Amino acid sequence: MKFRATSRLLLALLFYSPGSTAQSPAFRVIAFFTAAEDAAHISFVREANQWFPKMAARYHFSYDTTSNWEHLNEKFLSRYQVVLFLDTRPETPAQRAAFQQYAEKGGAWIGFHFAAFALTPSAVPQNWDWYHNTFLGAGSYVSNTWRPTAAVLHVDNRHPVTRGLPERFRSAPNEWYRWSGPLRQNPDITVLASIDSSSFPLGTGPKPSEIWHNGDYPVVWTNRRYRMVYFNMGHNDMDYEHGTRQTLSHTFSSPAQNRMILQALQWLGSERGR
Repeated sequence: MKFRATSRLLLALLFYSPGSTAQSPAFRVIAFFTAAEDAAHISFVREANQWFPKMAARYHFSYDTTSNWEHLNEKFLSRYQVVLFLDTRPETPAQRAAFQQYAEKGGAWIGFHFAAFALTPSAVPQNWDWYHNTFLGAGSYVSNTWRPTAAVLHVDNRHPVTRGLPERFRSAPNEWYRWSGPLRQNPDITVLASIDSSSFPLGTGPKPSEIWHNGDYPVVWTNRRYRMVYFNMGHNDMDYEHGTRQTLSHTFSSPAQNRMILQALQWLGSERGR
């Protein structure tokens, strides 16, 4: 069993001082990940599992991780207030049923990048309608930009997740996804950030389809029927060309983007987000 309480020591050191008593974390986060295939996704997971514990120590929440998806069950999830999917989704019927029950009972969730991917036919087919169509609203993956590049994002800053952010800011580099689901037309979906037109052309190819010249591309959204936020971010640029697999960019390198992720976590973990 791979399970690490990655922030407990940091929290203990932070909260202990002479003459004071330790504080309990404001909320508890569990991050599920696989980190077994794409080097860019593995790089992101490693970066996330360094960044989130630092934020946990600073903002008084706990952050645990597991790569054992069998932990996706009612008993285990009852220990936590927020669930993260860092790079994949559950695959077995029991895991999927447990997550749907968790979400429908008001459990909070944040997903990143590949956690929403589905394409039929592929190794990750769209074979879970509730998750991809009802919960995420994204439907299937359609296409992506390449190579990973930063974009100017246009933000709806009226929501707690985006409040206080500039109307436009530059993201960290990412491989951006396009979806089949009509997110703007879905009455349950609130788009929080999308690609700003000043970003076009977005991507460098080499395939022409990997360069976007126009269009509406939501990249962060929430479904008002559930306590959830999806972030399209989570794919670092890697040195594939020279075979080094060295990380060339970092998802948590944009201060404004980091603030949005942290505000989403705090909103979902707080009483206000329930």
